[in-house]
Formats: sequence, C-alpha cells, structure tokens
Amino acid sequence: MNGLRKEILERGREFVYGHARLLDRMRYAYAFEDGTKQRVLDALRPYRNGDGGFGNGLEPDMRCPDSQPVTTETALMVIREVDGWDSELMDGVLKYLKELTLGGGGFPRATTAVNAYPHAPWWTTEQGGVPSLNPTGSILGMLLEQQVRTDFKEEAWFKENVSFVWRCLEEQLPGDFHDAAQWMSFLEHVPETDRERAAKYRARLDEWLTGPQGIEKDPHAQGYVHKVLDYAPAPGSYASRLISPEELTIHLDWLIGEQQADGGWNISFPAVSPAGELEWRGWITVQNLRTLKAYGVV
Repeated sequence: MNGLRKEILERGREFVYGHARLLDRMRYAYAFEDGTKQRVLDALRPYRNGDGGFGNGLEPDMRCPDSQPVTTETALMVIREVDGWDSELMDGVLKYLKELTLGGGGFPRATTAVNAYPHAPWWTTEQGGVPSLNPTGSILGMLLEQQVRTDFKEEAWFKENVSFVWRCLEEQLPGDFHDAAQWMSFLEHVPETDRERAAKYRARLDEWLTGPQGIEKDPHAQGYVHKVLDYAPAPGSYASRLISPEELTIHLDWLIGEQQADGGWNISFPAVSPAGELEWRGWITVQNLRTLKAYGVV
C-alpha cells in the first residue's frame, strides 16, 4: 500500500507541475510539500479586482474579468484551505460582498457582465439583481466558520444575507448537489444560538441527501453526477456521517482508479476551452489528492 500511495502522489505531482496553473501548483505545494500560505495567497491575488471581488477566470467556466459572486466564492475556498482569514484580501472581499448584497438580502448567482466573455452555457445570465441561494449559502457558511474576522457579523448587510438563506431553506429543498452544498455550508456553521433552529433544516437536508436525488452511491454512475466523496471530501464533513465505511472504501478505490495516465483527473462536464479544461483538471487533481490525504490514502 505504501508503494501505491507513493505512486498516486508522484503521478499527481507530475501532472500538477506539468499542466496546472500557478495557483494550483502552490495549493499542491502547501498541502504536500514545503509550500506556504503566503505563496498560495500571492498566487490568488492576481485574480482580484479593484472592487475587492474576484474574477479573471479564477472559476474556469467563467472567463469574465469582472468580479463575480461565484468566483469570489472560489477565492474564499482557497483562503479557507490555507487558513488565510488574516490576509488583507479579506478587507476587499468583505467590501465587495457588502456592495453586492441585494435589497432584502442575497447575492446574485452571476451578473450580466459574464455574457460578454466565453462562459459555460449554465452561466448565461439574462437578468441581473436576482438573489440566489447559490452561492450565498456557501459564502456565509465560510464566513461564519472562521473566527479571525468577526467585525462584520453584526452589520446589517450580513444579517440580511443570513435572513435570506433561512428563507430559502424554508421555501424549497435542494434541487441538486450545488444547492445541497449551500445548505451544508450554512447549517454546519450557524452560531450556537441558532443550533436549535438549524436542527429542523438539518433533518430535511439529511432526508434529501439519503434519498433518490441525493448522494450518488454508485461509483460507476455516468454523466454529471456527484458521488460520495463530492459530498464528504474529508472525515468530519457534514455528509460523512451518512456514508458507511464500506461505501467509503468503494469510492476511495474508485477515485484511485480514475487517475489518468498523465497523473491528473478528468472533468465530467464540457469545458469552455482547452485552457479551461486544463485549469479545471489542475484544480480537481489537487482536490482529489487532498481528499485521498484526508482519508489516509496518500
């Protein structure tokens, strides 16, 4: 097994350093070598705009240079990954999110600026100013989880967004994995004072996750489906308690088997461009190696 672990990591390393963008090379180095938080944040910084938000293709399906909510969510994922909440990048992110907040709460899924640049068809945005649970729930969950920056949590814009998410949870169950990710991020990190309120929605979410539209348990299911390790990328993540040890073993073995001859993992959806495909493969390869590390495989 030690030999297999070494081979998986060595092949993944070769792909990342040979094909992935600088940001993902630094993410790999941080997770597996002697890379530093600062080098990851330095690689993230060029994607930032003057308004404090992030754009410029950080989300590979959205080539728009303008700041976008989902692209800023991606930046927060990177900041979270390296515990970079003390970075000055957060000053701009919070400023951007405050200005992005719509009347009554909620961030838009995307702005119409995305339409002027190459983008995946699912990002076409006909109307601006429409609040969306995705990515509002995920963004709020990450901001609630960290305890380094707490100055904004009592501000009106943040409270309006929290109220918006609660309304969304009351009105509709998740439609897909991306919706469920919003529920999980938010419910996992609500303050202690809201834990009793959250229990009702956690029960609803758990029923959905274990139902026919939820976690795909068949590792060989084809198409754009989200499987066990998408929902539970590490022990202790929200959905991990809904996965049996046997199911986990099957899906870890499947993930190992999906590593390609070049050392990377493929995407399961059409790419915007060859560059976008490589960028996604670099991101996903680092993600998958981190998942295998979290479960003690590499």
